[in-house]
Amino acid sequence: MSNTSLQLTNGEIFSTMMEMQHEQMVFCTDKTTGLKAIIAIHNTTLGPALGGTRFWNYTNEDDAIIDVLRLSRGMTYKAAISGLNLGGGKAVIIGDSKALANREPLFRRYGKFVNSLNGKYITAEDVGTSTGDMEYINMETDYVAGKPEQLGGGGDPSPVTAYGVYLGMKAAAKYANGTDNLKGKKILVQGVGNVGYHLVERLVKEEAIVMISDISEDRIKKVTQEHHVQVIDKDAIFETDMDIYAPCALGATINDETIGKLKCNIVAGAANNQLKDEQKHGMALIERGILYAPDYLINAGGLINCYSELEGYNRERAMQKTEIIYPRALEIFEIAAKEKITTQAAANRIAEERIRLVAHINSRL
Repeated sequence: MSNTSLQLTNGEIFSTMMEMQHEQMVFCTDKTTGLKAIIAIHNTTLGPALGGTRFWNYTNEDDAIIDVLRLSRGMTYKAAISGLNLGGGKAVIIGDSKALANREPLFRRYGKFVNSLNGKYITAEDVGTSTGDMEYINMETDYVAGKPEQLGGGGDPSPVTAYGVYLGMKAAAKYANGTDNLKGKKILVQGVGNVGYHLVERLVKEEAIVMISDISEDRIKKVTQEHHVQVIDKDAIFETDMDIYAPCALGATINDETIGKLKCNIVAGAANNQLKDEQKHGMALIERGILYAPDYLINAGGLINCYSELEGYNRERAMQKTEIIYPRALEIFEIAAKEKITTQAAANRIAEERIRLVAHINSRL
């Protein structure tokens, strides 16, 4: 992937899409339901584009466009590096998800837009959406994953995503410290939503020293009632001494302001696009001696879970497929060290090579 420090200038959507090598972007509106959605399809070389629908109250429409372009491109690389026969896509709905009382009309209308793409894009849940929302979408289209278990779906993919992040974290510890045992390691999980919550469960079970931070007092309360963890104020995260920083909320927390403050030797979390600028901040982490586990590799469990659903869902099989993350992470760390490049660049190379080879095969058919 190229540099992800993006902005739109004078509405230059087409030039930005071409620079990022996107195939298609669809704008969806409906006055009756208030729906304002954008579907971005990045690359379908390996298969149909699968990616969740994020429901977020963006500051402006340009921010929504940039987010959906970055996220959809990340899904292409995530599918490629995980060995899945899927392309990359993503969608965003602009608005306040929590303020939407009657969700059925909006999501059914959105489902019709998804269906109009005839399978080129398959949606799933993401930030601000749920398995219940996927059920509404499914009333209008079959091109949806993450459905409730009673409908034959995989339900909430968060436990599988968290398992992948946990495996990626252990691989990073193995490479950096010589052992993947996390007992006694000080780990700060920023964001204890669905994925962060399940990650904390695994870390506590392994007897790590777990610290958490979240903007939601309800989420903090839920975790502290169930586990012995230390709560860190959101403004004190980068002043806190830790072994592993696990960003599990929104992206770009690794940036000019935070890198110099980080007190850890590993960054491994579930958030997408953790590096505000892939090359610049990836190199800055290397200079500080901090090992970065590429986000789109270690958080691929959710995508693997959705892909398993398309095949006929089996949770055990989804968990087994997710275990590719551990050896693939070690492979990436070795390549990055040998070639003196960032781990993100090493991961990108593996993903891009698979896409190139499959595109070559397809061109010969």
